[in-house]
Formats: sequence, C-alpha cells, structure tokens
Amino acid sequence: MQEKITIVGGGLSGSLLAIYMAKRGFEVSLFERRPDMRKNKIYAGKSINLALSTRGLNALSKIGLDTEILNDAIPMAGRMMHSVKGDLTYQPYGKEGQAINSVSRGRLNTKLVELADEYPNITIYFNAKCVDVDLTKNLCVFEMEDGSKKEVWSDRIIGTDGAFAATRGKMQMGDRFNYSQNYLHVGYKELVIPAGPNAEFLMEKGALHIWPRGSYMMIALPNPAGDFTCTLFMPFEGEYGFANLDTKEKVVEFFNTNFPDAVALMPTLTEDFFTNPTSSLVTVKCYPWVKEDKLALMGDAAHAIVPFYGQGMNCSFEDVVVFDECVEKYFPNWTKVFDEYQKLRKPNADAIADLAVQNYYEMADKVGDKEFLHKKHIEHDLSDLYPEKYKSQYELTTFSLSSYSYALNQGKKNEALIDRIIADKAEDKIKDAAYMDTLWHLLA
Repeated sequence: MQEKITIVGGGLSGSLLAIYMAKRGFEVSLFERRPDMRKNKIYAGKSINLALSTRGLNALSKIGLDTEILNDAIPMAGRMMHSVKGDLTYQPYGKEGQAINSVSRGRLNTKLVELADEYPNITIYFNAKCVDVDLTKNLCVFEMEDGSKKEVWSDRIIGTDGAFAATRGKMQMGDRFNYSQNYLHVGYKELVIPAGPNAEFLMEKGALHIWPRGSYMMIALPNPAGDFTCTLFMPFEGEYGFANLDTKEKVVEFFNTNFPDAVALMPTLTEDFFTNPTSSLVTVKCYPWVKEDKLALMGDAAHAIVPFYGQGMNCSFEDVVVFDECVEKYFPNWTKVFDEYQKLRKPNADAIADLAVQNYYEMADKVGDKEFLHKKHIEHDLSDLYPEKYKSQYELTTFSLSSYSYALNQGKKNEALIDRIIADKAEDKIKDAAYMDTLWHLLA
C-alpha cells in the first residue's frame, strides 16, 4: 500500500515537494488555505518578484521545469545603483554569463500547481485552512471553504505553511522546542514603474536597480511585460518612516527629494502607495524541525528569512532537494530521513538568514560608498585572477551549490584578505602570485 503524505501549504515549496514525493510513488494530499492561484491573483501588491538562481534552478531541473521558467524570466547580471542626482553605477554580480533571474512568484507557483495536478497520486485542496494537528493520531484538521471541518489521516505530515505556520505552532506547544522571531526595523511596500510605449523598458532591463539611501532604499526588478516591480524599504516610524507619509503631498515630496529619476517614471505612485499594504520583514529560527517520524517543517515554516539575498525561495527549494535525497538514502526509516534532513539543513538555514540581514545593510547603505566599491573592485580582480582559489561570498551563495554555512565562513575570510591587501597598500601586487600565496597561507 502506498504511504500517505499530507502537505500543509501549497505555496512554492509545498507544491514542489508534492511533485517530488509523487514521483517517488507516495499518495500526496496538498492543502492550501488560499484560493486556486490559477483562477485568482493572490499576490497582487505583495512580493510579486523573485530572484531565481542556481539552487532554485537545480531543484526545478529535477522535475523538468527549469527551462520553461527561464524562458519567461529576465536575467539580471548586476546591480544598477541610482544616486540622488540620478547618476548610475553598475556592479556585476559575478563572472561573465552569471546572472540571477527575475521571475513572477504567481506564475512559478501556478506552473508548479499545474504540474502537480497532472499526477494521479496528488490531490489538491484550496481554501483549506489548517486548524489543528494531532500528532498522537497523525491527523490534520482543515476548515474548508464551506465552513465544514475535514479530518485527514496520513503516515507523514509536512508543514510548508509559511512564516506563521500552523504546523510549527503545534510543535511550539510541545517540550524543548526552541523558537525565535526577529523583525527587521524596516517594512516594505510594492510599487510599480510601468512599461513604456510598445512594452518598452524605461530603465536597463538586465539589472536589479537599487536606490540606496542609508536608513531606507528602493529596489526594482524587471518583468517580461516591460514594467518593473519596485519595493520601497523603510522604517515604520520616524521622519523617514511609513507612518509619516500619510498624505499624497508628503509622498510626492519624499519621492521627488529622494528618488527623482524614479518618480518621473511612476505615474500611479500615490495610488499604489496608499492601495498596496505595508508589510513587515521577519526572521524565524526554530529547532527541532521534526517530531519523531510524524511531522517535518520545511521552507518558511522552518526558517523564514528577509529577502535581501534573494535566497528565500532558493533555500526552500533546496530543502526539498535535500529531503528527497534523504528519502532516497534512508527510506523506509522515516525517523532517520527526518533527523538527517534537519541536521543537514538547520546550519545552512541559519547561515543564509544571517547573510540576508547582513545584505540589507550592504544594499541600503554601502553599495554607493566609495570604500565599499573599492573593495568590490579588488574582489572582482581576485575572482578573475584566481578563479580556483578565490570565490566571492555572493558567488558561493548565489551561483553555486556550496553550503550556505561555507559561504558565510568564506566571506569572513575574504573580508580579512581584502582588508590586508588594502592595509598593505598592495592593490597593485595582487597579480603577484608569491605575495598572494603568502596572504592565503597567513589567513587560512
């Protein structure tokens, strides 16, 4: 008899996991509290764009969706920084040919659900809110669209139900469960730069645009239709806070002062500002991620992170890949599957969570700083001169399958190396292999 798996949460990681598990022959029930995204625009005004990179593409390649998604994605090979005066500074993300890909969250989720729907051993339920999990009986209880309660028994339960997961909430009521949530002091709001005539891009389409302003910033990602999804990040309170921008006049004055080149391209600015929600940014860490061989957490349910490294979805997709590899290796010993999965992923989830917060301060404050740009120039030269020895933290995180914890630690070593080169006033000596060998030996 096929084992039954209940997946709570039909977002990106839940729908991907359903496909992976169905391919292994399990009978999968996928429950999503929101309406069917194929029929409803459920992401309007919030978190529309995602940056798909190597880890996410690796996960999609295993189910044959990578090429189709990339065909409708826009590669972004670097950052384009906008000064208050409108001056532009471009900074490549990696080597020639390396780019992150702007994709629509809604379209990607729809494609995953469509593919899941093709599997006869996957049943999908929408408008199904998880209201209880009884681990003594392996039972999930859902409130359905008509108000009725549906009890679902299964061999395994996997919670992919987001940062405020009902499945994790059940685990929090148990003994020896560690949990923390930390809100960033800034929130965010989605805005838009529409396409020009004939779907023309009004800014460089092959870049992620950043308006760094210290305590606040705005970014913009391109869409295939020629428009840009903009996100304003700023504190909730204070002079430069969302609460203070409470009239159209204040919003217009603020944007004209701080983002004059962008506001000229935003005809619906005030309408978007007051229509779209202001949302918060939270980091969630917890442990354990599993309860015996009964329940496992995955994606944001286990490790919600802020979006500033563009790795939230990529990390969640990598969870699915690692979990699937554990099933391959240890099934039918589910206790071993679950435990090995959490031990492999927990250190890396913590690492990318810390990297994401670190990258906020880099994007908001440092990307326009001359000292920072000087360091990046040295880093770029080192990467070109010593491709086997030197890989930037960003390259390891975004363009490789190296562990996030390795990328975090290697980034600290890279920083020490570059600081030493600058302290030695040896920027012109980095082509000297003997000098560099000495530094690598000292800082190993």
